[in-house]
Amino acid sequence: MSSEHEKLVDRLLLKSRELSTETVMFHTAIAILRDLSAVESKVLDYVARLGPLTPKELAEYAGLAPASITALIDRLERKQMVTRSPHPDDRRKVLVGVEEETIERAVSLWDHIVAATRELANDYSEGELRTVIGFLERAAAVTHESTLRLTSRSLE
Repeated sequence: MSSEHEKLVDRLLLKSRELSTETVMFHTAIAILRDLSAVESKVLDYVARLGPLTPKELAEYAGLAPASITALIDRLERKQMVTRSPHPDDRRKVLVGVEEETIERAVSLWDHIVAATRELANDYSEGELRTVIGFLERAAAVTHESTLRLTSRSLE
């Protein structure tokens, strides 16, 4: 690979690190405003994006121990942010879902970043946006895999 390519990759890694830090700080601010820990906030995000999940699925996504996820779900349930309901296909399991009011209360916290990101995206062509989206999808998968490696959980 060329020296220029290596320099660009190094710059990409640095800018990714900067974005990661700013993202963590943004999500921490949202969590604080919602009286949540950062982990509680992100577990809520998994359920909001992916739909109702079993505690085992949540533990696997988050890279948390089953006992930790159970305690976290208990806290979120006490805060009336999630519900447990019977699994439709297996009576031994429960599904954890996000209360609609939980989502509605959080939407306004995202107004600025969503609007600003939409405005920023207007500077890019459809092809460039497809490239960025593809990179972000793959980078998110690598980050998720790295989290699982650090928490001793396997993707297999």
